[in-house]
Amino acid sequence: MLAVPPTLWRFRRLILLLAFAVVLVLLYRASGLHEEFSLDYLRNELTDNRLRGLLLFVGLFALGNLLHIPGLLFLAAAVLAMGKLWGGLITYCAAVFSCGFTFLIVRAVGGNGLRLLNNKLTRAVFSHLDQRPASSVFLLRHAFITSPTLNYSLALSGIGFWPYMLGTLLGLPIPLLLCCLLFDRLGNVLLG
Repeated sequence: MLAVPPTLWRFRRLILLLAFAVVLVLLYRASGLHEEFSLDYLRNELTDNRLRGLLLFVGLFALGNLLHIPGLLFLAAAVLAMGKLWGGLITYCAAVFSCGFTFLIVRAVGGNGLRLLNNKLTRAVFSHLDQRPASSVFLLRHAFITSPTLNYSLALSGIGFWPYMLGTLLGLPIPLLLCCLLFDRLGNVLLG
């Protein structure tokens, strides 16, 4: 029987998460969804059938977050299709769901794998995160909004789900509002 080196065994959940992400990307590519996935596609789905478009929007946002597709693409589509108010509200709800969904999936597969990186920098980062988890997430959301990399990192950091969600719920409105105003303005300038 082949023996697994102890170092690799320690990182097995991170390796499993990497394999999961690769399989997810391959399935996404094989499905052909990437060929239709665009700003126009999202906008058309949101305007053609509101309920189906909304459910598809939330589902694609969650899948996109797992696939590292930036959430600002979804925000732009929603604002251009439904205006800054409704587009922003729909995106906020989808973003909160997506961040929570990504957290749960990544945590289930990868555990708190970043805690294995035991060096001076990670100990300092985790010290701040452990002392004030919700406020740390709140501040990180202002800088990185719904960044898939941030969601993966926080899920792997060992932070609790509820402080993560509280920081997300409270941290997303201001940056999303600013982006809504920006996309609305850009839409008015570029689309006439």
